Amino acid sequence: MSRKEGSSSELKHKLDKLIEKFLGFSEPILATTAYTCVIGGYDKKKTVEKLGSLLDKSKAERLAEKVLALHSDGKSSSRKRPSSHHDEPSNGDAKKPKNAEKKDDALSQKEIKNMMANAQKMIEERKKALLEKGLLKPLNAAPTTPAAAAAAAAAAAASVAKSISKSSGGATIAAPPVKAALTDEKSRKIAMLQAQIKNKLSSGLLGLDGSGAPQDKPTPLILDSEGRTVDSSGKEVQLTHVVPTLKANIRAKKREEFKAQLQEKPQEDSGEAKFYDPRIAMRPQVRNRKSLRFHEPGKFQQMADRMRMKAQLEKLQGEISQIAKKTGITSATKLAQIAPKVEHGKEKIPDVEWWDSVVLKDNTYGPPDQPPQIKVEAITFLIEHPIQMKAPTVQNKPVYMPVFLTKKERKKLRRQNRREAWKEEQEKIRLGLEPPPEPKLRISNLMRALGTEAVQDPTKMEAHVKAQMAKRLKAHQDANAARKLTAAQRRDKRRRKLAEDVTYGVHVAVFRVKDLSNMTKKFKVETNCNQLTMTGAVIMYKNCNIVVVEGGPKQISTYKRLMLTRIKWEEDVVKDTDGGETPNNCSLVWEGMTPQRNFGEMKFKICATQPLAREQLRKHNCEHYWDLAYSGTVLESEDK
Repeated sequence: MSRKEGSSSELKHKLDKLIEKFLGFSEPILATTAYTCVIGGYDKKKTVEKLGSLLDKSKAERLAEKVLALHSDGKSSSRKRPSSHHDEPSNGDAKKPKNAEKKDDALSQKEIKNMMANAQKMIEERKKALLEKGLLKPLNAAPTTPAAAAAAAAAAAASVAKSISKSSGGATIAAPPVKAALTDEKSRKIAMLQAQIKNKLSSGLLGLDGSGAPQDKPTPLILDSEGRTVDSSGKEVQLTHVVPTLKANIRAKKREEFKAQLQEKPQEDSGEAKFYDPRIAMRPQVRNRKSLRFHEPGKFQQMADRMRMKAQLEKLQGEISQIAKKTGITSATKLAQIAPKVEHGKEKIPDVEWWDSVVLKDNTYGPPDQPPQIKVEAITFLIEHPIQMKAPTVQNKPVYMPVFLTKKERKKLRRQNRREAWKEEQEKIRLGLEPPPEPKLRISNLMRALGTEAVQDPTKMEAHVKAQMAKRLKAHQDANAARKLTAAQRRDKRRRKLAEDVTYGVHVAVFRVKDLSNMTKKFKVETNCNQLTMTGAVIMYKNCNIVVVEGGPKQISTYKRLMLTRIKWEEDVVKDTDGGETPNNCSLVWEGMTPQRNFGEMKFKICATQPLAREQLRKHNCEHYWDLAYSGTVLESEDK
């Protein structure tokens, strides 16, 4: 696994833990959405908008803050984490690779800078010593010619190089014959170092001017009319820019620039107003002084009395709830709160009932203080019977009872059909329409069927009989292969056997399961529904998981046996609301018929709250399934 994939998986794991701690249970869809927002670099507003489609607005804002804080902490820790391969200690010279000598010989940029600093320090000390002895002129007596300055710089560089070579066992000391090659290599490196020191001295990077004397003031910057940097003679000078080359220095520079941009604040426009009305007097800002505020006498005494009354009220409510729980009033209250009340407005009440509209004049009851006006001619001695409508499950075509033959009748019918076919074939042979069939030869009837021919050449006749037997076997196998179904035809046949006609009604079964977190049992619930070509849905909510399936009568019977008998729900132990452990169970809530299907392919919906679970079923016009299932859960909890 690469480093990027490892950090991605670690971030996913942290987000799963954060959401599980925030909600109290795991939510893969919410974790995937949060991970998408983090990877996409969304800001807080857009993250809240994405999470708001799955949570409430307040919860989405709090969760977005925690997700962004987690991501920022992960970034800072990853920036501060040092690389492992730079911190590995060396285990001795014996474990160095073959190219270790080449790496040691090559001088890094940092070592060169250190050597240049040491060289400059030694030059200053040498100058001081020469000044004390009187062998060198003071600083104000600089060499008058460039040649003299160059000679002085070269002499100083030579002396520094000589001292460096002495400190490193240089070439001035006579090397023994065994180390002649090593001495030549060091001499070449010292010569290269002398050339580099000379270039540095001549470029002025060591604080010396062109004559070799130390500079008291910085070199003046001269710009021409076009903004280019030039020297005193007017030639263009290219300034050297020190650019970091190490990745760590580049990242540090970028962090500093980013912090500087964050710290920069937009400057307010301090200029005068563009439009000024002299009629409006400019009022100076006056700071209101804060005065002391004293509490009224008896305020804290009232707060204490209020707290005591609240505590007594809570105690009284607790006693009432205990009594109500014993009498069963609590369960009735909870059941009444499951289904929201639907208030019918006045506009739904008709002015005249349909059974009265036939006998009333002007289709009104009239004033309330007077009797209604009735059509006398509309009242007769006849009784009106409403037309009875057929149920949707009743078929319009007549259904006939199929006739089943006995085994003896089936044999007789087959025998008659075979005899009719044999007679027809014999008639065609007599008329010469078809050639007579060859005798059906076998090894057992060879002598009886062929007679003298078998005696004259038995080998030939035996080969002829075996060929005829192989021909009959091949014809039989070809007929079987022609009747054999292909893979697609077998699948269609199996699907036709499982599929049932739901034109006149769809059978529905609703199951309630305490806990559906076991992945094995969840797989059985979903796979069997798809294999039986049924439709439905699964609503998962704490201790009330609802499984709804739709299909034909045979499909529902098979699925009921799966849910109530085949799956061993009691193997799992779940915790109830009081914290006690109880065995898991599954019960059939309702079974019936509906005019049409309300669901598509089976899908799992995880709901954090009760209204959200009811809303999922309300989208399919069957929220009463939730009322039935959840009321059973409430009654079970009250019985314990």
